[in-house]
Amino acid sequence: MSGLEIERKFLVKKGGAYRRAAFSSSHIQQGYIPAMGATVRIRVRDEQAFLTIKSKSVDGGLSRYEFEKEITLDEARHLLKLCKGGVIDKHRYLVKSGSHVFEVDEFHGDNDGLVMAEVELGSSTESYEKPDFIGLEVTGDGRFYNSNLLRNPYCVWKSSVPEEFR
Repeated sequence: MSGLEIERKFLVKKGGAYRRAAFSSSHIQQGYIPAMGATVRIRVRDEQAFLTIKSKSVDGGLSRYEFEKEITLDEARHLLKLCKGGVIDKHRYLVKSGSHVFEVDEFHGDNDGLVMAEVELGSSTESYEKPDFIGLEVTGDGRFYNSNLLRNPYCVWKSSVPEEFR
C-alpha cells in the first residue's frame, strides 16, 4: 500500500469497553530503523510482517505519505535486529463504529497502561462516529507516536495524562 495516510489519534477511557466491542484482535511487535526525514518501521502482526516507510507530517500530524510492503517473517526478524531502542509490544483490537474501523492499541512493557485508538479517514474533513470509550484527541502530540514511545516510554510521563485514561 502506498499513498497519503490521514488519521486521528485518541486516548481511550479505562475500563476495557474496547475489548468487548472488538470484532478482531492481534499481537503486534514493531521496531524502528533510524532514518533521516522518515520513519522506517518493521512490524510483525501475528504471522505476517511488514516494512513501512512514513514521511514526516506537514499538517500537525493529521496526514503523511506512507509506503507499506509485506515481507517474510524471516526478513522481519533480521530487520528487527537493526532497530534502535527496542521493540514496541502491543495488542490491537478492531472496533467498528459507523462506516469506520477504530484500531485500539493496548501497550505492554514500559508503555503498559497506555491505550490509544486511531481512525483512518479519506480526507481531513471526513466525519466519523466515535465509540463511547474514545476520549481526548492526541493527533500530532509527539509523545504518542509509537517511534517516540521507545525513547520516552509512557511509564516516565503517564502522570501527565488525565486519570480517566491511565
